[in-house]
Amino acid sequence: MAKQKIKKIKKIVLAYSGGLDTSVILPWLKDKYECEVIAYVADVGQDRSELVGIEKKALASGACKCIIDDLRKEFAEKYCFPMLAAEAVYENVYLLGTSIARPIIAKGQVDCAKKHNADAVAHGATGKGNDQVRFELTFMALGPKLKIIAPWKDPSFELTSREAAIEYAKEKGVPIFQTKKKIYSRDANLWHISHEGADLEDPTNEPQDSLWTMSVPLSKAPAKPGYVQIDFVKGVPVAIDGVRLAGHDLIQKLNIIGGKHAVGQTDLVENRLVGIKSRGCYETPGGTILYEAHRALESITLDKETLHYKQQVGLKYAEMIYNGQWFCQLRHAIDAFIKSTQQNVTGSVRIKCFKGHALPAGIESKKTLYSHDLASFTMGEEYTPSDATGFIKLFGLQMKGRGK
Repeated sequence: MAKQKIKKIKKIVLAYSGGLDTSVILPWLKDKYECEVIAYVADVGQDRSELVGIEKKALASGACKCIIDDLRKEFAEKYCFPMLAAEAVYENVYLLGTSIARPIIAKGQVDCAKKHNADAVAHGATGKGNDQVRFELTFMALGPKLKIIAPWKDPSFELTSREAAIEYAKEKGVPIFQTKKKIYSRDANLWHISHEGADLEDPTNEPQDSLWTMSVPLSKAPAKPGYVQIDFVKGVPVAIDGVRLAGHDLIQKLNIIGGKHAVGQTDLVENRLVGIKSRGCYETPGGTILYEAHRALESITLDKETLHYKQQVGLKYAEMIYNGQWFCQLRHAIDAFIKSTQQNVTGSVRIKCFKGHALPAGIESKKTLYSHDLASFTMGEEYTPSDATGFIKLFGLQMKGRGK
C-alpha cells in the first residue's frame, strides 16, 4: 500500500493574545511547519494595555502579519446579551466569561483564514482544559476544511510548563512579563477576568487582596452603597441611568460601577468538561449587576410556568456554552425559545451595589404581572379565601390517602 502523502501547511492563523503561551507558540509554529503564521488578535474588551505594542511584538516574534479585530460590540450584543437573556449560570455561580468569548474568537480566526487563504488554524489551549474544546468545535462547525493545530497536544511540543515556556521565550528573544516566582494564568475580556494557577492551585489558600484587578478587594469596598438603574427592552439592556449606550460601552460602565464595590468576585472549584476539577477566581462586576437586574425584571414580567421552565433551559444553555457548543443546532433552537420569553421583559431595575453585593432596589415595568391588590394581605374582591379550601383538599388528596 502506498504511503499517504502528508499535505504541507502553507499558512496558519494563530489566536494570539501576546501572553506567555501564544508568544512562544508563534515562533514554534513557524519553525516546525516552515510556513507563514498570521497572528490574529481578537479585541473582546480586554485591558487596553494588552493591545499596546502587540502588533510590533507579533511581527518581532516571526508573524508575517498581525491582524487586530475589534469584536467588542458584537461580543456584547450577540454573545453576552443572549447568554444574559437565558440567565445561563454554570455550577451556580460562574457567569461564563471565558467560555462565551471563545466562540467569537474562533469564528474570527476562521473568517481571517478564509480571507487570507490560510489552510490551518491554531490555538494555545492546553490538553487539560476546556478551551481546546471550545476552539476546535467552532473550527469544525465553521471551517471544517481547515487543519486544526494544537501545539500543547503535539508530542514534539516540549514547552509543557509555564516555566519551560519562559526559558524558551528568553532563548528566542520574545519579550514577556511573567516570572517564575509569581505566575498567574489570566484571561480578560469585556465580561470578566479569570485568575488561575500559582497559589490558587491549592484550594486551602484564600485569594489574596492583590489578586483582584477589575474590582477592589472586599475589605476596601466603600461603606456607602452605590445605586444604578438599568433599562431593558425585550430582555436586552439598553441604558444606564437613562442614558442609552451601545452594548460594550454599557458593560464597561457597569464594570467600573460594580468594581468600585467589589461586586462579582467568585472563587470556584469547577468541573471541567474533560473531568478535571480546577480552581479559579473570577471577576464579573458588570455582568453580575446585569444578571441581578434581569432576574428581578423577569420576576414581575414572566408567568410562573414560563419562568420555571426557562430556569431549566438556562442550565442546559450554560452547559452548552461551557462545553463550547455555541454553534450547534440546539443552541439556536433554544435561542428562539428564549427570545419568545423576552417579549414583555421591558422596564427598569434599580440596583444597590454594596460590599460585594448587587441587590434589586426597585423594579418597574408597564408589562408587569404583579398585582398589588392580589399580593396585599388585605382581602379584596379579586380573591375569595374560602376558594382555597377546596383547592387544597384536591391538591393534597394523594398525600392524605398515603397518610391513612
